Amino acid sequence: MSLPRAFHVTPLAHRGLHDVNAGRPENSRAAVRAAIDAGYGIEIDVQLTSDNAAMVFHDYALERLTVATGPVRLRTARALADTRLKGGDEGIPPLSEVLDLVAGQVPLLIELKDQDGGMGPDIGPLEAAVAEALAGYAGPVAVMSFNPHSVARMAELLPDVPRGIVTSAYRYEDWPLPRATCDLLREVPDFDRVGAAFISHEVDDLARPRVDEIKRAGAMICCWTIRDAAQEAQARRVADNITFEGYTPVIPA
Repeated sequence: MSLPRAFHVTPLAHRGLHDVNAGRPENSRAAVRAAIDAGYGIEIDVQLTSDNAAMVFHDYALERLTVATGPVRLRTARALADTRLKGGDEGIPPLSEVLDLVAGQVPLLIELKDQDGGMGPDIGPLEAAVAEALAGYAGPVAVMSFNPHSVARMAELLPDVPRGIVTSAYRYEDWPLPRATCDLLREVPDFDRVGAAFISHEVDDLARPRVDEIKRAGAMICCWTIRDAAQEAQARRVADNITFEGYTPVIPA
């Protein structure tokens, strides 16, 4: 499944165009609206609730981003919708509501967060919830995950939705994974198996030969997370597109 051209050329606002000092927490409706108004694409994260709904939220625990504490996975969708995001006046949005807000106006990239903590095959409910929410969605949309098992499941559920793998240097000190798992995932062995159209790679590891190999095979290379124009200029020597935060990149003509 090919990736719409919009994903190649429109910078993607990381977790929406967020600025907590302006009342726009990350992954909030306000951040999504701001990105749309500015003409940027949007990257969001989704987590699973106790009643198997997909909510737009990055962390596994609530305390960094909300006034509550504890695991997201133990709360219902209704309870999370009523949980206020710090720096804003709204609760955690369901994926379905964010899809209604975006409504195809800009490209939307959805990252499914790994649910078992080990990048393993214990997946399913989140992927099903995302597929259900996306049924009938019209507009440029793609899905991705660090966990290749999740990406493979999305290929089964939504074969017509482009998919990619979020990739990393997998430095041992950064990941609570066995070294063997880091060594395996670092080389992106599942790219062809899952029918990926792109990777979103860690910005300071773009010189890795495997990234060049994937690019030469015709895939789109995105990267995470760009925080200023100088870093963007360096990254674009390799990357076709960027996810960004903290500044406003130029949108190519």
